[in-house]
Amino acid sequence: MPEYELNERKQRLLMALVERHIREGQPVGSKTLAASGSLTGSPATIRNIMAELEDLGVLYSPHTSAGRVPTELGYRLYVDALLRSAPMNQPQNSTLKQELEQMIRPDQSPQELVHRASRALAELTRMAGVVVVPRRDVSTLRQVEFLPLSGDRVLVVLVVNRAEVQNRVIHTDRAYTQEELRQAANYINRTYAGCNLDQICDGLLSTMGSDKDQMDALMQTAMDVAAKALKPEAADDGDYVVSGEANLLGMAQADNLDKMRDLFDAFNRKRDILHLLERSMRADGVQIFIGREAGFQVFDEVSMVSAPYQADTGTVGVLAVVGPTRMDYEKVIPTVDITARILSATLGKF
Repeated sequence: MPEYELNERKQRLLMALVERHIREGQPVGSKTLAASGSLTGSPATIRNIMAELEDLGVLYSPHTSAGRVPTELGYRLYVDALLRSAPMNQPQNSTLKQELEQMIRPDQSPQELVHRASRALAELTRMAGVVVVPRRDVSTLRQVEFLPLSGDRVLVVLVVNRAEVQNRVIHTDRAYTQEELRQAANYINRTYAGCNLDQICDGLLSTMGSDKDQMDALMQTAMDVAAKALKPEAADDGDYVVSGEANLLGMAQADNLDKMRDLFDAFNRKRDILHLLERSMRADGVQIFIGREAGFQVFDEVSMVSAPYQADTGTVGVLAVVGPTRMDYEKVIPTVDITARILSATLGKF
């Protein structure tokens, strides 16, 4: 996208027009801006500046309306100016931080934290909140226990990372006694505590494939049970959690309902959104994609504000707000940034 250096007068007009359009959702005319008192100059002078911005591709006139609305370039220039003039550590964001800390608390499990963060983003912005489930490759084994159940089933109690407890039920090839399972758990805890779950699983499968004939009974039990117990399982909610999709319908206009349906389909298919979120995973801090900047047709009239979140091992996921290009960036950007920081700090305690 080309870069423009707007003079102060044009930039002030652009900021005022975008803020008015975000607030009211209607094309903004020169008389409206002149009457607002936020700009100096007559309606004719303001109209001339608007025409110059339209020639630059920053504004356009929808239909036969006398008013203008921002283009994607107009929103981009507005957001860039907003970030320069309103740093995200402003004192007024302390209230927002307190609100989020009440919603995202350390007494919740990591799984619940992801859901809470998604709901918090949706509630505070009145748009859709998306949070990628933390990647499993950062799960470090602390302890495992195996308890026999009826039939060929075993209850697996996993303690991973600092204090995250996961319970699973696996089906085994035969019934194991409690003593066999206890010895198997002791062996795994002694050998693999502190290791990554994926690495443990790969190591067990490799050992089983090459040395099973030479294993004693204890080793065979440990390998058979652990290979099933420690195998990464798909999260029930898929790769990310979405809240507030209904908010988008409430903001949809009659002429873009089909676009909203396409966006909902994209939420269900996941591929395009996950690809876009993956780009944010590799970035540093807040990322803003406006319309076609995302590179996907389904986002043509949609913006996404995202930020990665971390745990002790580094970046483990990303969260975002998805909504129309006419979103309240002044509120959404700090909401996403602070939510990512709070979620990172809270996950770091596990």
